[in-house]
Amino acid sequence: MSGSGTTSDDDPLQTAVWRLRSRACWTDAAALLRAGTAAAALQRTSLLVERCLYTEKGWEEAEDALRTAEAQAQTDEERGAAACERGQLAYAATLHGVRDRADEARAALGRAAALIPPGATGRALLDFRRGLLAENLARSPQAARAAYRRAHASASAHGDALLLSFTWRHLAGLALRDGETAEARHGFSESLRIREELGYLVGTAPALASLADTETEPEASRLRAEAGRLFRLLGGVPTWLAAQLAPVV
Repeated sequence: MSGSGTTSDDDPLQTAVWRLRSRACWTDAAALLRAGTAAAALQRTSLLVERCLYTEKGWEEAEDALRTAEAQAQTDEERGAAACERGQLAYAATLHGVRDRADEARAALGRAAALIPPGATGRALLDFRRGLLAENLARSPQAARAAYRRAHASASAHGDALLLSFTWRHLAGLALRDGETAEARHGFSESLRIREELGYLVGTAPALASLADTETEPEASRLRAEAGRLFRLLGGVPTWLAAQLAPVV
């Protein structure tokens, strides 16, 4: 969920992987990565776990990739990154009602926190995912806000623009819940701006729909219409956006 693959010094392989990922072609992106190294195994896992979260499909493929990544991990940071992916996969399965794996998600993210040192590149993503768990499974917005803020600061320090788009979005969602519409509008606008600049097409429709919730008519309808167009263009991905785009009756 981090990294853009769009900077001028990126190699052609990573640019191709990014372009496929950003257009919801996670399986095709994963197929470009050669097996055999811990880094490739972790990246394949990350792609296939993200596919599960966005499509509610591909659980077995993600589990297989995750087991491979766990087996190939050699360093504490690699083991921590694999544990972070296990936590995210368990979180996604619980969130989508596939199976209650909340305890597994908490344990895996806790293990990742013990392995990934503060200040390491992977810590920002870990903090963000701990925020997701706090917000959506533990129903603890205060803990979620603290985790998102840590992730936001770390992502900014490491120049992880894509992760910043997620932290902006989720902090804005908490602000909107608290009735802070102007703060929410700013956060959602920043998230949308980053995703459009990066070309993260699969994340642009959710960003448009969220921003629409802070706007008045006719701007709100315009944003939802654009979100719906992108949603249909990508074949109904992310699946959970359908309910947000459903007409109000």
